Amino acid sequence: MPKKLKLEGLDCASCAYEIEEALKKEGFEFALVNFTTKEAIIEGDIEKAKEIIKKVEPGVKIIEKEEHEHDHHHDHDDPKRMLYFITPSLLLFAIGIVLRYYYNYDNPFVFGIFVVSYLLVGWKVLRNAFVNSIHGNVFDENFLIAIATLGAFAIHEYPEAVGVMLFYIVGEFFQDLAVNRSRRSIKALLALKAEYANLKVGDKIVRVKPEELKVGDIIVIKPGERVPVDGVIIEGSSSVDTSALTGESVPRTVKEGDEILSGMVNLSGLLTVKVTKELKESTISRILELVENASARKAKTEKFITRFAHYYTPAVVGLAMLIALVPPLVFGEPFSKWVYRALVLLVISCPCALVLSIPLGYFGGIGRAARDGILVKGSNFLDALSSASIVAFDKTGTLTKGVFKVTKIETRNGFSEDEILRFAALAEAHSNHPIAKAIREAYGEEINEAEIVEYEEIAGHGVRAKIDGVEVMVGNDRLLHRFNIEHDTCRVKGTVAHVVINGKYAGYIIISDEIKEDAPVAVKELKRLGVKKVVMVTGDNKDVAAEIARQIGLDGFYAELLPEDKVKVIEELEKETAPNEKIVFVGDGINDAPVLARADVGVAMGALGSDAAIETADVVIMDDKPSKLPRGIRIARKTQRIVWQNIIFALGVKLAFIGLGILGEATMWEAVFADVGVALIAVFNAMRILR
Repeated sequence: MPKKLKLEGLDCASCAYEIEEALKKEGFEFALVNFTTKEAIIEGDIEKAKEIIKKVEPGVKIIEKEEHEHDHHHDHDDPKRMLYFITPSLLLFAIGIVLRYYYNYDNPFVFGIFVVSYLLVGWKVLRNAFVNSIHGNVFDENFLIAIATLGAFAIHEYPEAVGVMLFYIVGEFFQDLAVNRSRRSIKALLALKAEYANLKVGDKIVRVKPEELKVGDIIVIKPGERVPVDGVIIEGSSSVDTSALTGESVPRTVKEGDEILSGMVNLSGLLTVKVTKELKESTISRILELVENASARKAKTEKFITRFAHYYTPAVVGLAMLIALVPPLVFGEPFSKWVYRALVLLVISCPCALVLSIPLGYFGGIGRAARDGILVKGSNFLDALSSASIVAFDKTGTLTKGVFKVTKIETRNGFSEDEILRFAALAEAHSNHPIAKAIREAYGEEINEAEIVEYEEIAGHGVRAKIDGVEVMVGNDRLLHRFNIEHDTCRVKGTVAHVVINGKYAGYIIISDEIKEDAPVAVKELKRLGVKKVVMVTGDNKDVAAEIARQIGLDGFYAELLPEDKVKVIEELEKETAPNEKIVFVGDGINDAPVLARADVGVAMGALGSDAAIETADVVIMDDKPSKLPRGIRIARKTQRIVWQNIIFALGVKLAFIGLGILGEATMWEAVFADVGVALIAVFNAMRILR
């Protein structure tokens, strides 16, 4: 089972990549280092992993996280502490500038002021550069900035050396503030967990940590309190705020016997709840795990950028060395002029703007979707969702409410309505299908299962049972044709269950399902977003499917399908898509597991509290609203748009300044902007996704 490590002091996005690569080279099958959350998720020898991390990044402090822990401790990496060093350094730098350029003093005292100003902000960079270079990491940004600024001291450009270090540290300070704010925003969106729980012990109420609760414990949830763990209400009724889970602001009414999930807020009544899941297994914990671990599944863009940065930095450093050495040695040019240009390139070679802002953009997109009750399991699925060209919906429980009611009973061959309903209810006694439940509810009487002697479920057709010597079959029209039952009715508008008693056609029961209010809206929105085709795939009969498709405004439908037939439909639809276009299938996440797995993006609907749905699907919509799908596609497209803006902006600025640096038209001040300034702008741009 993967173990989570907190990496305090991980202050560089490319360093996270270096740690991850080092772990993989040492044989760790699963190793993910997420700079955004400052965590490493590792499967394997944890002690060995710690040694490797320490070797690559000696300044990082490693803390093992408990499974239930989610960053409730104080942040020891608070960037605001750097102000204690930045403020005096800035003051000394200003004094030094005035003395040197206004009063024309250039003596050891002025030089000392600049050195102190430099060391106040640069000591950490110099320390990290020294330690990392000992371990062979010469392309680390600390090493590059240290060499560039010390080189500037060497050629007597010490005001510029101090200014560059100050600009770099101030930029890093604002960058860290932005990243921390983004991280906190995402955590807040998920309403992490309740701080305490009211445990009932005898006649007393004891306040305990949610981690201490066990399955079977009885807890009391007062008005205004957050539900600490999943459970079942055994006493009381109330309205609850589910926005932390579903993104919906409308409260939900709950009563005795209803399930209540961690993360909900009790708004009115006093509830007594029996715990059904410990904290680590509860809904809010699983949601947070999904969002935090989503970075394990990286988008192609993300993978490309990390690979590109791996080669970009050494290439620019190599170019800097050539510029520093070739013109002076070959053409007799002055060293100071070309060394300065080389130092400018060293600063530009830091890849932070790219390595940091791209994953942060995707992390923000995943966090934003989670706030709206849409769980995306990885940035690769976010990318795929943005390219959706065909969307296939399941019918029952996805486009319709899945709440069936018997609306009509038609009799044949002398059988009465009561006979048909009684025998149908007994035959369906062991079935969990929604139609079977509707028939049993319509019958309304207690079923004596002792009457049912034999029972057989016929896949895709219906059921057959023997009840007190009477053979009863209940199912669709295919069942009648399979057993050559004479009947006068094949096509019926609506969902129908034909009933056969002792080989004779007894009639049929019509069961109606209701279309969800927002289903037609979802279809319109998908088409507005440019989705080429919206279809329905269902096991229901053609007449029912045709009527639903007409009412909702679908482009087509595929009816009377078994689960394996739905997979074939997706494979056929795949032939209509271009290489960069994706097929999205939306189902209930349990019955549709094969087709959810086969589609480019499998979306589970109405999955609140459903383990099977969360496990199977790539995207989980936590309430049962189809209109959340176009919302998810919009978030995915905005994320991708911002990611590409950052890539083009960062690469464009860096390449432009590399050209200017070679020509001698760029100063080190401008080079720092091309590194830290660009990274800061890209980070703030990435944070727009959360708004």
